[in-house]
Formats: sequence, C-alpha cells, structure tokens
Amino acid sequence: MSDIITERSDGILRVEFNRPERKNAMTKAMYMQLAQILNEAAEDEDVRVVRWQAAGDTFCAGNDVGDFLKPLSPGETPQARLMDAFIRFEKPIVVAVQGAAVGGGTTMLTHCDFVYAGATAKFKLPFIDLALVPEFGSSYAMPARIGHLRAAELFLLGETFSAARAAELGLVTRVVPDDRLFVTAMETARKLSAKPGGALRATKRLLKQGSVDQVRAAIKVESQEFGERLRSSEAREAFSAFLEKRPPNFARTAAPVAAE
Repeated sequence: MSDIITERSDGILRVEFNRPERKNAMTKAMYMQLAQILNEAAEDEDVRVVRWQAAGDTFCAGNDVGDFLKPLSPGETPQARLMDAFIRFEKPIVVAVQGAAVGGGTTMLTHCDFVYAGATAKFKLPFIDLALVPEFGSSYAMPARIGHLRAAELFLLGETFSAARAAELGLVTRVVPDDRLFVTAMETARKLSAKPGGALRATKRLLKQGSVDQVRAAIKVESQEFGERLRSSEAREAFSAFLEKRPPNFARTAAPVAAE
C-alpha cells in the first residue's frame, strides 16, 4: 500500500500519510508523491479543499534519517519540489495533527491555512541536534509569525513543546480534544467546500502576496546551507549517534584551533 493515500468526496481531497510503523517519517518518494498530489489538485476543478491527516499515533516524525545517509542527487531535490508545490497551491489546506510533529512535520504546517492540534499533540524542531538547519522557508516564516526570540527558542534549543504552547505562539488554529480532532478538521473542510472557490483562491493568494518572495528567498538559502550541513562531520556524527542510539559527541567534530 502507498505511503500516502488519497480519497476525494464532495470537493474535499483527503490526503493521509500512511506509514504509521515508521511514525510517518518522510522519504524522498513521499516528498515527490505529496508534491504531485498538490500539483494535480491545484489543476483539478473538482477539488476545492485539501484535508490532510496521518494514520497511527504520530502525524509526522520528520525526515527519514536513512534517506539522509544516501548520496545526494544532482539537480532539484524532492524537498524543493514539495516546497514549490506548497507555495504555488492556492486552495485551502486543513490539517489535523495528532501525536508528534517533528522537524519537517512542524515546518510544513506553516504552509497550511487551518491547523488543528489534538490536545496531546507535541511539536519539536530538532534540526540543531542533527547538526542541520531549518527548512521549508521556516527560517523566514517562523520569526515573521512569532518573533525572533520565540523562534530562536524553538530552533536553537530544539526542545519539545505542547499543543497549548503552539496555540499560544500562533502556530496552530486551535487545540481540540483528541477524539474530536478529525471531526473538527472535516467540519472546517466542509464549510470551505461550500464557499465560492474562486473567491477562496483569490483571498488566499492575497493573504500570501506579501510573503511569497521572502519565503522563496529563504528556501533558496536554506537549501544551500542544508546541503552543506548534511555533508559536515557534525551531521555524520549526529546521524551515527541516532542510528546507534547513543548521545552524540560533537566535541570530536570541532575543527582544530590554529596555533598562534
């Protein structure tokens, strides 16, 4: 079965991550598939709203670390293709977040229009602990939305924060009881589906007009830095420690100090 499944009904396209045994961690193939789904939905007149959710007890554990250990391919990356699809997508996206949203599982949410979080949902931006940097334009979107100091706390410490804290920061639309999460997302999707589609798309386009160029610029710089970080000795140590289930030792990756 596919790692991402879709179902269309009454103008609503349900997109569901379906890799619960791996906490819905994103592979390169999943990035490509989700980008294709969004691009096709953008052109499909019968799709008015996207409702996004995940199977299992975790929304998304971020990138599949195993993919990071594979050689980088030249040209456009799967992540870049998905980022472009998100930026160009003009129809509403309603997402339901249960369990954990880690790394890209959180930063992808900045491209959605309604984000409902279950009361027990947890968020984390652990890029720094993997010797990496933010992606998906979040180095611009997060400070723009919540301010530099709060964004620095989330990115530089990389600590887990609650759904209540996410709501306080303005990263989610609303926190709802876990057993009402999917129902709430569906209710909103139905309301949106009944509204004039052209006006919805135009309004979303207007809401994003002041940030699209900045987000694209941030993504370009992030991608270059991310690739360099991915090839660094710090990242190799971080990934090895993760796979070996041990604490990383970044002291041994430090560059030697030149003698005076």
